[in-house]
Amino acid sequence: MKKLLYVLALGVTASMSGTLAWAEGKLSLAEISGYLNEMKTATASFTQINDDGSLTTGKLYLHRPGRMRFEYDGTDGGTVVAGSGSVRIHDPKSNQPPETFPLKRTPLSIILAKRVDLDQANMVVGHGFDGTSTVVQAQDPENPDYGSLELMFTNEPVELRKWVVHDGAGGKTTVILGALETGMRLPSTLFSSGGGGNSP
Repeated sequence: MKKLLYVLALGVTASMSGTLAWAEGKLSLAEISGYLNEMKTATASFTQINDDGSLTTGKLYLHRPGRMRFEYDGTDGGTVVAGSGSVRIHDPKSNQPPETFPLKRTPLSIILAKRVDLDQANMVVGHGFDGTSTVVQAQDPENPDYGSLELMFTNEPVELRKWVVHDGAGGKTTVILGALETGMRLPSTLFSSGGGGNSP
């Protein structure tokens, strides 16, 4: 479970609707950066496809900048909580304190930054259109060994519908988002250091 949660923590991201215009079927990096920068709060269910082909489900809570929570379904589900510059992995089956590591050491930091700028030198290593989605693969230009995050956007309305985490060890984890809700108030306790239990 800890490994599973850690993999997800590397690639947490968020999504909400927007009204950006498409140009020749592909969003520009400036448009995508603006879309991400306009995010404030969002929630969505998700399905995670792990590197070994297994599936897990849960719910995402986002409060930009810097805060995110992944809540896995089931009594042994656990949570991943990002806030106050760190990521904490809560495993309900463990008697040990939550594992904690710096947010900046994960690709998650790219999209939870106070200001997202995908035009930054060497941040984007892939930018294309697959016929239905704009696909952007980004990494920390100063620490490419931390892994990369592949983001997939659809239009009408513009939404981030899926992402793929490529971790530093060569593993891959895919997260597919369900219906989105945005603009709600989210309690700060969701993202606190003790926020490992079920959401309010």
